[in-house]
Amino acid sequence: MPRTVLKPASLDFQPRPTYPYSPGAKGGGMIFTAGQVAWDATGEVTGIGDVRAQTIQTLANVEAVLKEGGATWDDVVKCNVYLKDMADFQIMNEEFAKIFPNDPPARTTVQTPLAEETMLVEIEAVAVVGE
Repeated sequence: MPRTVLKPASLDFQPRPTYPYSPGAKGGGMIFTAGQVAWDATGEVTGIGDVRAQTIQTLANVEAVLKEGGATWDDVVKCNVYLKDMADFQIMNEEFAKIFPNDPPARTTVQTPLAEETMLVEIEAVAVVGE
């Protein structure tokens, strides 16, 4: 089955620095989001210095890609979360728990440098939409 690139209207911009980028892809009944960050519709990082605001925007961007592929949060089987500072885990986790209040997907969370200094959180998801 060929893959389909997923580009929701809210993420239809070329990120900085310019590099090959697709917000997500669908193939074989699965959706893979690229790592999403707190970009707004213009490609600017929002919530500078505020991990809660960035987590909310990041999750909204993940959701936009999922919807573009025909999935919902209920279809997500795995998430990877990348934090600039693990001290922000609790705040990020509070927002994550609002999306997945029961039976959350498998998740890995690590501390790592992110692509831009102002980015505090990055999240990617894998969803299954056909079995």
